[in-house]
Amino acid sequence: MPFPNSSEPRPSFVLAALPGPEGAQAWVAALLCGAYAVALAGNGAVLLAVRLEPGLHTPMYLFLCMLAAIDLALSTSTVPRVLSFYWFGTGEIGFGACLLQMFLIHALSAVESTVLLAMAVDRYVAICHPLRHAAVLTNAAAARVGLAAVARGVLFFLPLPLLLLPLPFCGSRALSHSFCLHQDVMNLACANTTPSLVYGLAAILLVMGLDAVLICLSYLLILKAVLRLAAWKERLKVFSTCVAHICVVLVFYVPLIGLSVVHRFGRDLAPLVHIIMGNIYILVPAVLNPIIYGVRTKQIQRRILSLIHVGNRTSQ
Repeated sequence: MPFPNSSEPRPSFVLAALPGPEGAQAWVAALLCGAYAVALAGNGAVLLAVRLEPGLHTPMYLFLCMLAAIDLALSTSTVPRVLSFYWFGTGEIGFGACLLQMFLIHALSAVESTVLLAMAVDRYVAICHPLRHAAVLTNAAAARVGLAAVARGVLFFLPLPLLLLPLPFCGSRALSHSFCLHQDVMNLACANTTPSLVYGLAAILLVMGLDAVLICLSYLLILKAVLRLAAWKERLKVFSTCVAHICVVLVFYVPLIGLSVVHRFGRDLAPLVHIIMGNIYILVPAVLNPIIYGVRTKQIQRRILSLIHVGNRTSQ
């Protein structure tokens, strides 16, 4: 397919907003702003707590810091643009900005999926091979995993905007979400999108799909090891160390699967469903992840409470 003439202006796209009167949209914007503020405060607190607490300088909490940083980047690459739409009526997004946002959403999601897999492997080694855990999963190894996760996300999902770049867009430019997703933008092209469709599906399956299978496999092995323990108290004590990670995995994959189902089979669904599912996918993990680990980790609780206490004393 020939590339479009470089002198031709590239199209802009129209972001979707929740339908309703202006007053209702103001409440929606306030809700999104509140959720974004909670995500910023929660993930920032986790990063600061781990940074200031020497006892948390372990691979598991380094992975947690990576999750917090990813959630901050993912929400910041989408929510401010959505809020500007509701507050200032800037419903259009330029072609280049849309492709950049699309790349960031998919690449950061891939990085988060990889980090969740690394955390599952960490739990597997800690429970099934405890004597080897300190030697196998060091801080340096965790840092290398983080770099590999970023490289994997970039390599797998950089082709998505590149495959859309030469396509002509001559019909409707209204998106079904409040931000740019690959399939959403691809469906607006008035040309053959089979290569883009096939590659997008393959990338999702080879990254998120494969990671989900490996995470399930790691927990099957963990469950097998736990059931070998004689006492129920020991079983519950060991498995309780995995509860927070299991919750975070569900918080990430359930919205991802829901959004994928809506894209593949929900063409006849109301626009409201598409918009809500997209916002859930972006914001729910960023809001809930720090809460989950804050509740389950006493060291993080203590450090955050001490920071709040110091802040109160300083303000007085």
